[in-house]
Amino acid sequence: MFKDLDPLLHSQLRLAIISFLVSNGKSDFGELKKLTSATSGNISVQLKKLEEAGYIILRKGFLNNYQHTSVEITKTGINAFEKYVEAIKQYLHPGLE
Repeated sequence: MFKDLDPLLHSQLRLAIISFLVSNGKSDFGELKKLTSATSGNISVQLKKLEEAGYIILRKGFLNNYQHTSVEITKTGINAFEKYVEAIKQYLHPGLE
């Protein structure tokens, strides 16, 4: 009856990152860190997991002589988020399929 929830998105921090990216398309490391109040290490680990799943693309480079990491959501990430939201709706309103 209940659909499985994507364990990758069921983490509060990863869900916050993906939710923000669904709305904005792209961001950068500093903005996500500020938005989530997470540590640099924790953000790095969670971004790596999302990247390995194909949900985001990370681009590392330099901006004004400082290291810069940009983060962009992929179609796979958008689809995973949409499926996650649909699964959550089923938990909120069981039997309404």
